[in-house]
Amino acid sequence: MAHTSFISGAVRRVEADSVVRMVREHAVLRPDAVAVESAGSYVTYGQLWHRALVVAAALAEAGVAPGDRVALWADRTAGTTAAALAVMALGAAYVPIDPAHPGERTAAVLAGSAPAALVHDGAAATGLLPAVDVPVVDVRALADAAAPPQRSLPAAEDIAYVVFTSGSTGTPKGVMVAHGSLANYVSWCGELVGGAGSGSPLFGSLGFDLAMTSLWVPLSQGRRVVTVAGLHDQGALFGARDEPYTFIKMTPSHARFFDVLAEPPRYDLATRLLMFGGEGLDPALITALGPRVDGVRLVNHYGPTETTIGCCAYRFDNTRVPATPTVPIGTPAWNTRAYVVDEQLRPVPPGSPGELVVAGRAVAAGYLGDQGFGAKFIDERDLGGEPGRAYRTGDMVELLPEGALLYLGRGDDQLKVNGHRVELGELRHHVLAVPGVADAAFDITRGPVDSLELFVRPSGPRTDGAQFAEVVRKSLAAALPSALVPQSVRVVREIVVNANGKCDVAATRRQAEE
Repeated sequence: MAHTSFISGAVRRVEADSVVRMVREHAVLRPDAVAVESAGSYVTYGQLWHRALVVAAALAEAGVAPGDRVALWADRTAGTTAAALAVMALGAAYVPIDPAHPGERTAAVLAGSAPAALVHDGAAATGLLPAVDVPVVDVRALADAAAPPQRSLPAAEDIAYVVFTSGSTGTPKGVMVAHGSLANYVSWCGELVGGAGSGSPLFGSLGFDLAMTSLWVPLSQGRRVVTVAGLHDQGALFGARDEPYTFIKMTPSHARFFDVLAEPPRYDLATRLLMFGGEGLDPALITALGPRVDGVRLVNHYGPTETTIGCCAYRFDNTRVPATPTVPIGTPAWNTRAYVVDEQLRPVPPGSPGELVVAGRAVAAGYLGDQGFGAKFIDERDLGGEPGRAYRTGDMVELLPEGALLYLGRGDDQLKVNGHRVELGELRHHVLAVPGVADAAFDITRGPVDSLELFVRPSGPRTDGAQFAEVVRKSLAAALPSALVPQSVRVVREIVVNANGKCDVAATRRQAEE
């Protein structure tokens, strides 16, 4: 329901206080149901829970105690899933480390998290494991051990995991997420995606929280997680299955990447629901997908890491694509409130742009090492609410007449060029409207006057790159004030997507210079 100061998600009681408890319940009630499918091998809920108990016992023997943190070498395997459950069952928090990350980031995460142990699923043979001065537990070496007795489970306020931000704007920060917040998220998201279907494919990096939807939501529902080696395994992602997936989650950049394949995916055959997240969603992308999403329910999912994976969602389908610059991000999750405020944290009227501040159960427990409130995590009383933690997202939104939130772009993505302001989200919308442009990325040089460079990927092979770049420039010049037209337009073969599914502007630039 909309209020003058905030909009609220449904107030709902979440029965289970942790994902661990949810998985244990499925292991008891449906022990033979498949939990994880990996390249033709299957691990049931009974087997997954048994393995989690074995790993938990080994970690406890290694000295891991409640409240500790454990580094998790986050391959997409059943053993890694069992290890994450084991850490949480101990009352400790897992810290995912993506094996694909550069050594510098891995070192920063290890230094910042100070783990009591490192756990992996047979990764020692790869030679990639970092050198650490703490016990190292190999899940595969414990596979034949007998399971210990059941143990007490963590409380809602205990920390479930610590995931580090990308560090694109500074030093990576460890975001602490409590079990209660994760349980609230998976319960809300489980209702969002529905109960039909065969689970979800897991193909994103577990080093970030974007992929956690595809891991913990199906497991909370008693459905299966299908691990996929990577983006190029199209058969595993979109191949024929006895029953379509419950949902597939991807970034808009993923979808654009798949859309230029020789045989673009038939989402209508692969899944019941397609969820987008991680980036602003342009309505033109949905239009481009055309009949391949006929009958597929669509969700635009929004949420910074600091709001427990996701805190807002907008449901729609390709018969009613919104006529807005970006697809709205919708309304808040269960037990979550969204404020739209100005720089002084005062509410702005509906239809006016303001910063999105999130409060309620979706908000993380804070940054690792920080105490109390700060510049980003504030007291909800500062917004006129009840005592509690709120998070300033830095994202600009407006409240639409229908009661949904519209994402306008980052507050720090505002460009000031010769006195003119522009949101990159709006500019991107104009670029993708140019005939022949399939994708776009920007590079910003900050200074007394910001300068903007545009990279465009054509919808098909071209030999007239310079001429096409000029066509793009002229098209933008016809629609925008001259101060907002990019100073440089460069045609590239592809917009590079990083392991987290987002546009890697630096890598795109290097490719353009080759």
